[in-house]
Amino acid sequence: MTEPAPGTTPATPMAPAAAANRPWLDAGLPIDERVELLLREMTVEEKAGLFFQTMISIGPDGELSQGDSAFGLPSTDEYVRERHMTHFNLLGAAPTAGEIARWHNRLQQLAAATRLGIPVTLSTDPRHSFTDNPGASMHAGPFSQWPDALGLAATRDEQLVRTFGDIARQEYAAVGIRVALHPQVDLATEPRWARQLQTFGEDAELSARLGAAYIRGFQGDELGPDSVSTMVKHFPGGGPQKDGEDPHFAYGREQVYPGDAFELHLVPFAAAFEAGVRQVMPYYGMPIGTAYEEVGFGFNKSVLTGLLRDRFGFGGIVCTDWGLVTDSEIMGDPFPARAWGVEHLTPAERMAKILDAGADQFGGERCTEILLQLVADGIVSEERLDVSARRLLREKFTLGLFENPSVDAEAADEIVGSASFRAAGAAAQRTAITVLAATDAVPFARGLKLYVEGVDAKVAAAYGEIVATPAEADLAVLRLQAPYEQRGSSFENFFHAGSLDFPSEVVEHVAAVAAVAPTVVDVFLDRPAILTPIVELGVTVTGNWGASSAALLDVLSGAASARGRLPFDLPRSMAAVEASRPDVPFDTADPLFRFGHGLDL
Repeated sequence: MTEPAPGTTPATPMAPAAAANRPWLDAGLPIDERVELLLREMTVEEKAGLFFQTMISIGPDGELSQGDSAFGLPSTDEYVRERHMTHFNLLGAAPTAGEIARWHNRLQQLAAATRLGIPVTLSTDPRHSFTDNPGASMHAGPFSQWPDALGLAATRDEQLVRTFGDIARQEYAAVGIRVALHPQVDLATEPRWARQLQTFGEDAELSARLGAAYIRGFQGDELGPDSVSTMVKHFPGGGPQKDGEDPHFAYGREQVYPGDAFELHLVPFAAAFEAGVRQVMPYYGMPIGTAYEEVGFGFNKSVLTGLLRDRFGFGGIVCTDWGLVTDSEIMGDPFPARAWGVEHLTPAERMAKILDAGADQFGGERCTEILLQLVADGIVSEERLDVSARRLLREKFTLGLFENPSVDAEAADEIVGSASFRAAGAAAQRTAITVLAATDAVPFARGLKLYVEGVDAKVAAAYGEIVATPAEADLAVLRLQAPYEQRGSSFENFFHAGSLDFPSEVVEHVAAVAAVAPTVVDVFLDRPAILTPIVELGVTVTGNWGASSAALLDVLSGAASARGRLPFDLPRSMAAVEASRPDVPFDTADPLFRFGHGLDL
């Protein structure tokens, strides 16, 4: 990449006064020297603030937030002025890119007014998809809209994935987001696991290739002022969950390896390191029955130092997953710290263990007072703080944040969600759609009578005459969500887990429609649903991982080619899923459709 980061302006010559008072602002000096100059001036409190990266929200009309009651967030002023924090994960968004950019600039102005003027590094979970899970990813909003990573995997196209990364880089940078809390290169080896949608599927080699392309799209061949830094997750692989449960919650804390496939899950991470990934997030889970300590990976010295730092030689930033230290409340429900294996430790003891393990940042935490007390008590040395502070400051300097902390809000509205970026995203949606079973009802000719469910009727009207009942239709198109079980709290239900069987009433409804009209069933496969009873109805079946109504109808009408291929096996039954080994790919007996299956249409 040679063009300047979108929304930024070229660095201006440093004023003599700035050079005298803040010599680390001299862009002519080597970055390591600038880091040491700044570090030398920092108080313990200012160093401690670097160690915390948590969620931040945008206030009304793009003003700085006074807090967020749903997630228990304090005011932005408390974060920056009182706690000296300069790393934040943007929660939610705003209607326009310009509004996000103006809020970002206000945040940077607040940071610039502090004693040392250290700029903020703003990060985000994925923002370009159809998904809305505040614990994992966001609706696209003003950004261009693409299939989720499983859909990118269905295309098998490394260049498309790198193009996505480059477009997302431009859109992120335009509003001031400079760290992507992704890609997620976990292997989707447990069909019930809730976090598959943002992975590249079940195959280690495909995940490795596409994960590396994704990173190069965001960062370029080398990190610099034009880049968005990437944080690969969840080291050393979050897929092998006992019973498919997710370790956001206590019942999902164990990762198990009955197939002895721990090493296989490292393959995509090795490719990420080769691609130059700058940051790593370990998962919540605790490994059971391996050579590693049976504590959550964020606390795990044998994994973070022994495996990540020593074996792989990773010298970049390690940021824990969110909320390992303190209990919290989300959406009115208690949410205990994900301190799996060390629940008995105090928050201070947990924090000390995380630092000893080799991490640099506490994700989702703001308890700077605990770290300061650890230093005051001599449990954590200031020299240990300096080790991580150097990494964190170096990233800010490398990204050019000291030269260009603000962005051009007017340019942001032109760049983010531009016509060409939206067209590229729409093309990827069509490309990723996967035809699993086809009848002679497709491709259909425009103008026939259409009955639709889960399809935007206004969009469908451009393809045919919309009718009120299946009996009136020449073709019925039904869109379904892969099934999941309802859980006890609001936040839990953002994580689709449990049985992959469709409820009997859903299958009966599809059968009733198919009995009176040729039928297409399109399924959002955020998990590999059991499609056996639906396929047995003799209908056309397609799968998607984020596709608009227009994208689907373009494929079904033959206006676009179906090119998607399954990124995982589709099991034949829940019995096969329950009998499979969570750490081993392609381990369900006699799958309905194999990895790579997809029909041309």
